[in-house]
Amino acid sequence: MSNSIQKQFESLFPSLAKEFTLKPFQVKVIENILNNGNTLCIMPTGGGKSIIYYLAGLINGGITIVVSPLIALICEQEEKLKELGVEVLALHSGISPEKQFASLKKFARKEINPKFIFVSPEKLATDGFFEYCIKSRKDEIKLVTIDEVHCVSQWGLYFRPFYKDIPTFLSNVFNENFPKILALTATLNPKEVEDITNAFYIKTCNILKDDAFMRSEITLKVIKCITEEEKEEKLWNLLKIHKEEKTLVYVYRVQGGRSVEDFSHRANADHSLNSAFFHGDMSAKERQEIITNYKNNKINVVFATNAFGMGIDIKDIRVVIHFWIPESIEQYYQEIGRAARDKGAANAYLLFSDKNIGIKKDNFINKSFPSREKLTEVFNRIFKPEPGLQTLSYFEEEDTAKCLQYYIAAGVVKIIAKGFGNFKNLSGITNSELQRIYDLTKNQLLITSTRKSGIPIKNIVELVYSSIVNNEAKASKLNKSLVVEVNKSALSDTDLDTIEREIEIKKDYKHGLLDFFIYTLSNTCSSVELHQEIGRYLGANKESLRKIYPTANGDYVRSKSELIIANLLYSSGLEYEYEKELKHDNGIMRPDFTIKTPSGSIYYWEHLGMLGTEEYDNTWLYKKNIYDTQFSGKLKVTYEGITINTSATQLINDLKNL
Repeated sequence: MSNSIQKQFESLFPSLAKEFTLKPFQVKVIENILNNGNTLCIMPTGGGKSIIYYLAGLINGGITIVVSPLIALICEQEEKLKELGVEVLALHSGISPEKQFASLKKFARKEINPKFIFVSPEKLATDGFFEYCIKSRKDEIKLVTIDEVHCVSQWGLYFRPFYKDIPTFLSNVFNENFPKILALTATLNPKEVEDITNAFYIKTCNILKDDAFMRSEITLKVIKCITEEEKEEKLWNLLKIHKEEKTLVYVYRVQGGRSVEDFSHRANADHSLNSAFFHGDMSAKERQEIITNYKNNKINVVFATNAFGMGIDIKDIRVVIHFWIPESIEQYYQEIGRAARDKGAANAYLLFSDKNIGIKKDNFINKSFPSREKLTEVFNRIFKPEPGLQTLSYFEEEDTAKCLQYYIAAGVVKIIAKGFGNFKNLSGITNSELQRIYDLTKNQLLITSTRKSGIPIKNIVELVYSSIVNNEAKASKLNKSLVVEVNKSALSDTDLDTIEREIEIKKDYKHGLLDFFIYTLSNTCSSVELHQEIGRYLGANKESLRKIYPTANGDYVRSKSELIIANLLYSSGLEYEYEKELKHDNGIMRPDFTIKTPSGSIYYWEHLGMLGTEEYDNTWLYKKNIYDTQFSGKLKVTYEGITINTSATQLINDLKNL
C-alpha cells in the first residue's frame, strides 16, 4: 500500500482515518487516476467507491464533477462531504429551479468555489445554463467521476439515454482537452466494457477490477420448477424457512396475479409475514418510507421489481429470492449483490421455469423497446408538422426520451443547442445586442429571434447566459428546452425500417444474454462453480477466480485453511497482506501472507496444503530454495491438518514477539 495515499487520507479526512484504513485496491485506483489518467474501476457495491473519488479529487486538485443517477445518492454524498468540511454544490430536481439557477450564477462568478459538483446525467444532457457556467470555469475542473457508469452502455439492462450524452457534454465544454475521467460500476459485461472505454478514451491497461467483485459470501441456489404452482409453493416454503431474516424477493411484475403487490398482500394476510411491495410506479416518498422501514426492521420482507437497485444501501439483507429469471448474468449478479453488504453470509435462490424464459423474452425484453406504432405516435405528438428548427421540452416524458435517441440515430432529428423556448423570464436587459434581438420578436420566442436576426441560435443562447452571469440581464430561471432541427414532417417507412433494424440487433443481443445465462445455470453444479463461471464471464482474472473465501479483513483467499489463518491474523492486530508480490533475483513470487511485526520486521508465511503431490512438491522446493538463499530467517510455515487453528495461533503469538 502506498504510504503517501494513506497519509493524505489521514490528513484530509482524519475522522474517517480513525474508523478505517484504505484497502489496497482503493489505493491502487487512486494512484492509477493520478498517474495514468482515465480509469474504469469495477468493484462491488458497498466496496468503498465514494472514498476513491473523494481522495482522488482532492489530491488531484481543482474541481471534481460527480455524475450520479439518483437524487438519494447525490444527497447522501453531499451530506457526507459537508460533514467532512468539504464545500459541495449539488444540483438535482429536488432543488427548485430558481435555487439551482442562482447557485450556478454564483459559481460562474466565482462567488462559491465547491471542490465537488454533484449532478444528474439529465442535467448534463439538457441544461444549457449549467453547461455555460461549467465552461466558464473549465480550466479548474480536473476530474469527472461517472458513478454507475454501466448506464452509459446501450447494450446493458440499465441503459439510460441521458447517460449516453455525457461524452457530448464533455466535448462541448472541454473540446479535446478532457479532464481525467473516473468511471465506476459494480458489474460490466465485455460488450459494455467496450462501449464505455471507447466513449471515455480509457485504455485497456487502465481497467481495474477488484477481486472482491465476486460475491462468494452469498451462497447461490438454482431451482428449476415445472409449473408456476410448484414455484410458488417453493417461494412460500423459503420465506417460512427464512422468516426471521431480512429477505428481498424480485418479481418484476407490478400488479395482477403473482406480482409484487399480490405477493405482499398474501404474505401479510395468509402467511403472517411483515412485508411491503416496491416498484417504480410508486412515488419517491413512498419508496423512501419502505426503505427506511426495511432498514429499521419494521418490515423484513420486500417484494420488488428491479426498481429496488442502485442507490439502496441496506447492509444486512440475508436472503435474495428471484421468483422470475433475470434477463442476464449482469442483472442477476447486480441484484443478488443487494445481499450481504456487511460481508456476512447470505443465501440467494433463483426460481424459474421454461415458461418464464419465453415470457421474459416476449413481455419484458421485446416490450422494453418502442414499437413502430409508438415511434410514429411520439414523433407526431412532440414535433410540429413542418420541418426546421423547433424547441423540445420533454424532460419528464419517458416515451419521448426513449424514442428520441432512435430519431437522432436515423438522422431524422439533430440536436442544435441546449437552450430555452422563449425570453419571457428575462428582465432588466442592459446588454444592447441582447436588447436588439429581444425587440425583434413580439412573442419573445427563441426560434423567431434567430430567424429574424440571422444570428445562429447557439450564439443567441450564449449571449443570454453571459448577460445573466454578468448582470446585464435578470432571470430567476429559464424554461429549459432542447433546440432541435427536424428534417422531415413525418417518419417514412424507410426511416422506420432503419430504426427497426437497429432495435432488432439490440433485441437479439439481449435474447443472447438471457440464453447464455440459462446455459451457464444449466452447466454448473454448485454455488462455487456458478460464482466462478460468472466471474470468468465478467472478466475476473484466473487468480481471483480461485479466491472464493471472504475474510474478516475484506480479502478473498483460496482455501478454508487460509481463511482460518487470515481471520486469526486480523483478530490479532498484526499487519498483513495476502499474496503480495515478492521480487527476487529470478523473478516474482507471492507468499501466502506477508507479515509486519510490531517491531517493523517483515516475515513470509507459507501454508503448505498439498504436500505429497509431485508438482506441488517440486514447486515448493524451488520456492524454499529462494527463501533460504535470498530471505534467510524470514520464512514461517504451517501445514494442512486438523490442528491448523492451534498451529496458526502459536505462530501468530511468536510473530508478535519478534
